[in-house]
Amino acid sequence: MSELILEIVTAERVVYSEKIDILVAPGIDGELGILPSHAPLLTVLNPGELRVVKDGEETFMAVSGGFLEILGDKATILADTAEDADEIDIDRAEAALQRAQERVASAPADMDLERALASVRRSQARVAVARRRRRRDVV
Repeated sequence: MSELILEIVTAERVVYSEKIDILVAPGIDGELGILPSHAPLLTVLNPGELRVVKDGEETFMAVSGGFLEILGDKATILADTAEDADEIDIDRAEAALQRAQERVASAPADMDLERALASVRRSQARVAVARRRRRRDVV
C-alpha cells in the first residue's frame, strides 16, 4: 500500500511530519477521509479533531482551523494551532470550554457572537481529543 506524507504546520513549528496511511480531517463541509493517491484538494478546516492512522495505530490531534492541501501523495495542513492529545491538559481544556460556553450564554449585545462560538468549537475539539487519550490510557 502506498503512503501519504502528512505535514502539519503552525506559525510556531512543524507539529507533525510523517508517512501515514489515513487522515480524517474536519473540513468546512464535514469530515474528510484522505487516503494515498487522493485527488488534488484545497479546503478550509473547521476547528475539530484530526485522526491519523499509521501502521494500524490511531493518533488524535486538535486543530483550531486552517487549511488542508492535497497534492499527489502529500497532505499539508496549515493550522492556526494544532495539538497532539498528549499536549492537552484536560482540566485546563475543560475550564476553557466552560468559560467559552458561559460567554456565549451571557452574550452581551456588543459581543462578537461568531468569535465566541468559534472559541466554544476550539475548546470542544481540545476536550474531545484529551478525553480520547484518557480513555486510551485507561484501557
